[in-house]
Amino acid sequence: MTQSKVWFITGCSKGLGRVLAEEVLKKGDQVAATARDVKTLADLVSKGAKAYTLDVNDEAGVKSVTAKIVSDFGRICVLVNNAGYGLTGAIEETSDAEARAQMDTNVFGVLNCCRAVLPVMRKQKSGHFLQIASVAGWSAAPGLGIYNASKFALVGLSEALSLEVGALGIKVTIIEPGPFRTEWAGSSMVDAKLKIADYAATAHQTAKHLHGVSGKQEGDPVKAAKAMITAVEAPKPPLHLPLGAFAVERIRAKMARAEKDIAAWEKVALDTAF
Repeated sequence: MTQSKVWFITGCSKGLGRVLAEEVLKKGDQVAATARDVKTLADLVSKGAKAYTLDVNDEAGVKSVTAKIVSDFGRICVLVNNAGYGLTGAIEETSDAEARAQMDTNVFGVLNCCRAVLPVMRKQKSGHFLQIASVAGWSAAPGLGIYNASKFALVGLSEALSLEVGALGIKVTIIEPGPFRTEWAGSSMVDAKLKIADYAATAHQTAKHLHGVSGKQEGDPVKAAKAMITAVEAPKPPLHLPLGAFAVERIRAKMARAEKDIAAWEKVALDTAF
């Protein structure tokens, strides 16, 4: 009989993290669900999850919770770095505090979790990181510059991680969703406080659009969760897994633009050696 997997999922209070936890429990695996407010996880506990209070920005807290999960379950098979949020605002409008808070959660919070779990997975000689990035980690948009920066950083970090741990039996998959029907563009979104009129036609339009489509996005979070489970179950999981037609099309368009630039400027690019 195949042993059930233990999933350590951050950011389970709502959104993709919560739906993923529910789907993992349905398939018979075990879930260590985390959130800053553990009371939000009561329904997951009633379905069989174990709940832990966790702020990914608290490095000592992350280490403590990781140790508790290993004590409770004996292993960690999958770490899902899901905790994060979106920040809108033109780059000039975004304060230092707003930008640093975004990077702290979306990048350094992930680093905290990776560094805490890696010793466990290295000892096991097995494990799988699901890094919840975004299509915004491939292709930038006006008004999402700092969010784009955080997700570009996460993609780069995760690609390097895959090269470091692949020979140790540990897998990495970067999840890159487009718009899904979660609270990401609604209650979870943070808007830069400063507004500069010159960005009304660019950055402000992005924020307006995102808030306007919240709750109406094409992406089904349940199907996203099932796709992530499929990736974990695959013998050879992908490094990159875009989710949704928007993500697939935007990534392909970015690659096509890059190839066009390289072709047009190849002579200049290559004529730089001594």
